[in-house]
Amino acid sequence: MNKTDVLVLVGPMGVGKTTVGKKLARALKRPFIDTDAVVVQEHGPIEQIFADYGEKAFRSLEEVALNSAINAPAVVATGGGAVLSELSRQRLQAVTVIYLSTDGRHIRSRLKGSKRPLVKNGFDDWIRIYEERKPIYESMADVSINTSIQSLSATVSEIMQKLGL
Repeated sequence: MNKTDVLVLVGPMGVGKTTVGKKLARALKRPFIDTDAVVVQEHGPIEQIFADYGEKAFRSLEEVALNSAINAPAVVATGGGAVLSELSRQRLQAVTVIYLSTDGRHIRSRLKGSKRPLVKNGFDDWIRIYEERKPIYESMADVSINTSIQSLSATVSEIMQKLGL
């Protein structure tokens, strides 16, 4: 398996990893896997996992979902905190990591009505979390794409162009 057989999208909550991932997977004719969706399917709603067992338990489930997702050619969207795990960061070195960055201008509307357990205070929580995680995203990235300044189609095209796909 080549490093570019598995493309993993990382970045902050609400940046569009799932939306970009689905479109990229269709363009490349590869399966799409959303690790948050895998955790939900196997263990129930994320906000319930946080409430019942805490963030540490969720991160363990996330590690398992990510490890499974990157074992065959696919486009994989991760949760915003997937890169917090040292084990996951080590595993991601074997695949291509695409960091979707943002200036945050579209995030407020995406957080409205969301059940994301780490952003109970809305955009202020989002900014704090993004600033904490940004250095990790940047250090992991094989490719960085700023999603703030272009359409979904342009984002997918830029990823494919930068990776020579």
